[in-house]
Amino acid sequence: MTDEPPLRRRPTEELPGNAPQHLPSAQPQPAGEGADPADGGPVPLTAPRDGTPDPVAAPAQLAEVVARFAAGTGPVALDAERASGYRYSQRAYLVQLRRAGSGTALIDPLPLPDLSALDAVIGEAEWVLHAASQDLPCLAEVGLRPRRLFDTELAARLAGFERVGLAALTEQLLGFTLEKHHSAADWSSRPLPESWLTYAALDVELLTDLRDALDAELTRQGKSAWAAEEFAALVRTGARPPRVRAEPWRRTSGIHRLRGARAQARVRSMWYARDQIAARRDAAPGRVLPDSAIIAAAELDPKDEKTLLTLPGFGGRSVRRLARTWLAALDDARQLPEDSLPVSPAVEGPPPPHRWAERDPVAAGRLARCREVVIRIAGEHNLPPENLITPDSIRRLAWTPPEEITPESVAETLRGLNAREWQINLLTPDLTEALTPTP
Repeated sequence: MTDEPPLRRRPTEELPGNAPQHLPSAQPQPAGEGADPADGGPVPLTAPRDGTPDPVAAPAQLAEVVARFAAGTGPVALDAERASGYRYSQRAYLVQLRRAGSGTALIDPLPLPDLSALDAVIGEAEWVLHAASQDLPCLAEVGLRPRRLFDTELAARLAGFERVGLAALTEQLLGFTLEKHHSAADWSSRPLPESWLTYAALDVELLTDLRDALDAELTRQGKSAWAAEEFAALVRTGARPPRVRAEPWRRTSGIHRLRGARAQARVRSMWYARDQIAARRDAAPGRVLPDSAIIAAAELDPKDEKTLLTLPGFGGRSVRRLARTWLAALDDARQLPEDSLPVSPAVEGPPPPHRWAERDPVAAGRLARCREVVIRIAGEHNLPPENLITPDSIRRLAWTPPEEITPESVAETLRGLNAREWQINLLTPDLTEALTPTP
């Protein structure tokens, strides 16, 4: 529980069974301004209770924040703002924190890329994040790594809420609305506007209150132990950078329209040319050249600048300046020998499910039965099926089941697929039956 006096939230109402606790529309009464007793709707939260702090950008200011947060108590609410869609990297461009007794801090990690001193004083506290897997890698880059955490989005999924965005949850559980119109802003720009800083501070303003409400709901539903396992798994693996794909160019939007290895070679060549430029500029690849332009060039294979610049996506000034780069990439693909052209990658794991009936009808039957088990048990426990077990894990289990189907072997297989113990305990009996061959 947080030690900070919470904003007064809506009264709760007990619901039968395992249904999520949808709070009534009684008037919320915040500690500050904004509540209208005549209106039963949610209250817009437009400013932090302590005001919007200035960004911390100097070592002396950071030392003061470290001292403040060392003296604080209870959980630490954290968030980070990136510049996805604008920058090549996924680094943090603003870090927000709030703790009881410490207030709110906004830290600029551009001049302060090492926040390990802050990590040292808050590391043993519980960290509260929303959609933690999105922020943990960039927080780790600046030296912030949780030892314990509470993920409010994941908690809401486990509790069965249909809408799990931060704004939706604060409105439903706490009676306050948060504006999210700066979520896709270019947080790498400087100086950051005052309205953006207010938005960033509000993202951590209610996190500990939300944590307490969700923790109470998980306890009511008997799911606290499940959440603890999920949070512990995030602590172990959440800070890892995303796995680098062997052939990332294959994810170019629209590549399915192309026919032939030579056309794919043109996509590959242009993709890597664009990627080098994007990395050098620290710009999102799509802002250097859109995927649609790569596909158009790969389809037509233009050999001169005039033809290239007539294609969709090549009209911008910055794209035209790089016309020779794009033509050189196309020429490189044109001159590749046949044995250097792309080949279909080896499939890792099971084939796509739509091919199972043709390739292995018995396996297709196992998959159908296993999916039915997952959907039924998820429904019984008011969970999204994907939070009960990942679809990939079920496909792998059904495609290559243990040689001897027993509860022990099925449980061990699920464990090897990184399922948590609570998931294994719920699923093993019925999955064992689903995998057992019928006479």
